[in-house]
Amino acid sequence: MNTQTAPQLTDHALRYTLANELHARPFPMIQAPSHAVYLAIKQPSDAARRDRSLDRAHLIDLLDRFGADHPKPDATHWFGQIGRYRLKWENHTEFTTYTVFGDGVADAAFDRSMFGVFSPEWLADMPGVRITSALIRVEVRSDDDAIQTKLDDWFVPESLAVSEVLEGAALVASDFRIDTGGHMRMAVFVAPGTGMQRTGRIVQRLAEIETYKTMSMLGLARVRELGPRMSALDADLGRLMNEMTSQASPEATLKDLLHVSAELEAVLAQSSFRFGATEAYEAIVAQRIAALRETRYHGRQMMAEFMMRRFDPAMRTVKATRTRLREMSERALHTGDLLRTRVDVERSAQNQALLESMDRRADTQLRLQRTVEGLSVVAISYYAVSLAAYALKPVFARLGVSETVGTAALVPLVLVLVWLAIRRATRRLH
Repeated sequence: MNTQTAPQLTDHALRYTLANELHARPFPMIQAPSHAVYLAIKQPSDAARRDRSLDRAHLIDLLDRFGADHPKPDATHWFGQIGRYRLKWENHTEFTTYTVFGDGVADAAFDRSMFGVFSPEWLADMPGVRITSALIRVEVRSDDDAIQTKLDDWFVPESLAVSEVLEGAALVASDFRIDTGGHMRMAVFVAPGTGMQRTGRIVQRLAEIETYKTMSMLGLARVRELGPRMSALDADLGRLMNEMTSQASPEATLKDLLHVSAELEAVLAQSSFRFGATEAYEAIVAQRIAALRETRYHGRQMMAEFMMRRFDPAMRTVKATRTRLREMSERALHTGDLLRTRVDVERSAQNQALLESMDRRADTQLRLQRTVEGLSVVAISYYAVSLAAYALKPVFARLGVSETVGTAALVPLVLVLVWLAIRRATRRLH
């Protein structure tokens, strides 16, 4: 019986790394009642190119305070036990997040002492600033009257968003306002029978919605910062376009237009990353809300509706500004092309006039040259005839010819010879 040996395949160096990446960030397991403390840290500027080793060193400092194991070198996420808590750490493109999960809840809802898991010394040394933080309270769902009372006591009714999620697995609520302790407040009322993994997924989604919502709003802050500068550039661009139809010098207008165009390109280059990141973060917010599969609770607004009323207009403003910037840049480039064409046409006309002037000057010079040649022939002939007559005077006397007649006979011959000599010399010069 013949047996065949399976062929030996060579794996790509990153095959297992890429496959395991899909399973590297599992959702936490949460049993109600419990609580979560969430913190997102970001460098104030140029966060995408920050030194990430500082983020890892800050994590290790926290782990050492609890005697916990360190993450692997160059790790971008870590999940493990720190004392009586569980910590989930994630290092993202622009920010780093810490989520601490603890069992049970305090008697006072959203007690700021929950944030005490992060010591003041550790917070003071964090490599960046807080972009957001949240206190999340997870309870077992009770009767609707008790929940209504808690919602009224815990949140601002005007901005409260409440909805049932995942086919009634839980009820989630938040007003997306910062409380006196500097944190967002979120509540999750878990229905009996809801699994710990599903509860953990809900809590994780709420934290992500808050983080990516806040990161998206950085785009609106950038738009407001650019507003005065864009208005000034737009006014300059309009003025320069009006100058195109006037008698203003196109060269000067083109110089000013190139300056405006360069400024627009600089603004676009400086803002392209923020606008692109805002678009990506907005998409994540929408995806995370959609993943919750919200249904309405007692006529209250859902998170999707809250975002539609408060968040979406800000994102539309960012998109409109990005579009306006691109259109202004394209308009400046188009206007510059028109101005360059006008300058080229005027320069061509100037060159044509210059050529015509040069032709006239050359024609005048030619006529002057011919006049000079004629005068030169006469002058030279005069002196040549005089010299020849003086030299041939003895000959005239021997032949019995008067000097006047002999000189007259020499004139035509001398003229022809001088003319031929000057013409030959002129041809050699040309």
